[in-house]
Amino acid sequence: MKRYPTTLIIAGSDSCGGAGIQADIKTCSAIGVYATTAITAVTAQNTMGVIDIQAISPHMVHRQIEAVIEDFTIDCIKIGMLCNAHIANAVADALSRIEISIVLDPVMVSTSGHKLLSDDAIEVVVERLFPMASLITPNTHEASLITGIATNSLDDMLHNAHLLLQKGCKAVLMKGGHIDSTTATDILVTNEHHIEQFSSERINTRNTHGTGCTLASAIAAYMALGFPLSHAIKEAKNYLTGAIAHSADVQVGHGHGALNHAFAPKPLQTLYNK
Repeated sequence: MKRYPTTLIIAGSDSCGGAGIQADIKTCSAIGVYATTAITAVTAQNTMGVIDIQAISPHMVHRQIEAVIEDFTIDCIKIGMLCNAHIANAVADALSRIEISIVLDPVMVSTSGHKLLSDDAIEVVVERLFPMASLITPNTHEASLITGIATNSLDDMLHNAHLLLQKGCKAVLMKGGHIDSTTATDILVTNEHHIEQFSSERINTRNTHGTGCTLASAIAAYMALGFPLSHAIKEAKNYLTGAIAHSADVQVGHGHGALNHAFAPKPLQTLYNK
């Protein structure tokens, strides 16, 4: 019998559909991967900002994860918005005895500047979830919040990546989208002393809502398909660039609009059960 390559997405819901669980499902589906979910929070937001957040109970978050893992073979886990320390601990508890690759996007602040992770939760994420992660994907602002070191250049990105690697994760992909340059460069640093840069031309558009969620989910989807980490990141970057480019001249709301996740959708793939 065959099965679908499957991700488990642990993240918050975005009512305007551009980020969070909605972007994660669209991304995995476009790459041909089946997405299961555990929702951590419900947000009331649009392209102009976050209006309100309602956290899901930690017990319910834990139960969602358990329910999925009991029934599905999960090939990769993506963790996004965790909201508070209680939810972060519930996720860590639920995954503590599971050996599955984890892509952790330490979502702390929305594109519009709204805080999405409490201060006490940052400590839990770093101390409990970083050591579980195969890859973390912080942007420069998130990295600086954790390390206390400003990130204004590629050298700063590399320095912060090494500091984050010391927190116990296996690899760090430092996202350089907020660095002022003509290209967007991300830097991969692993605990096996591998360093690699991934660069792409910047696209002139306001439609950048959910880029971080989309990239992390795309990496998880390609890892679920069996791609090695570096190859998964390269393919995910290509997918993200295409999704941005195909939405660049479209108005989606009145603020930071969504990407075109379905610019080149692939059929749902299948794997042979072992």
